[in-house]
Amino acid sequence: MSMMGELKFFLGIQINQNQEGIYIHQSKYTKELLKKFNMEDCKPINTPMHPTSSLCKSEEEGKVDQKIYRGMIGSLLYLTASRPDILFSVCLCARFQSDPRESHLTAVKRIFRYLRGTSNFGLLYKKTIDYKLVGFCEADYAGDKIERKSTSGNCQFIGENLI
Repeated sequence: MSMMGELKFFLGIQINQNQEGIYIHQSKYTKELLKKFNMEDCKPINTPMHPTSSLCKSEEEGKVDQKIYRGMIGSLLYLTASRPDILFSVCLCARFQSDPRESHLTAVKRIFRYLRGTSNFGLLYKKTIDYKLVGFCEADYAGDKIERKSTSGNCQFIGENLI
């Protein structure tokens, strides 16, 4: 292997290192996604999903192109490497890849609208001497209205840094 200098870009992930710490983001990838799916001129929005929205299987709604829907979901799943803020919304939309409907596509487009306004978001790993591990967990009981499954989530921090 040869030494090529400080790491700046790897597999679509941008890495910026400075005295404060390491900032990992996918701004370039996000802008390419918006362009790929014709969403670069969309109106930005403040949240990836409405707090009270619930997606469900619906036979009455029109079907959408599975190939495009799956492409959008796959692209968004790769983006979650540096964007934990969209993880829940993307995974919720991913449940409907086998039979996507218009409401599901609308939810995915809302995520893209959120990305339009937050394309520079990422993860900052600050230099710290505090190596205290702290974890948080949240769960609901049978919150999935379709299959009555429970949903849970968790996050861990070392010091101030989300791991």
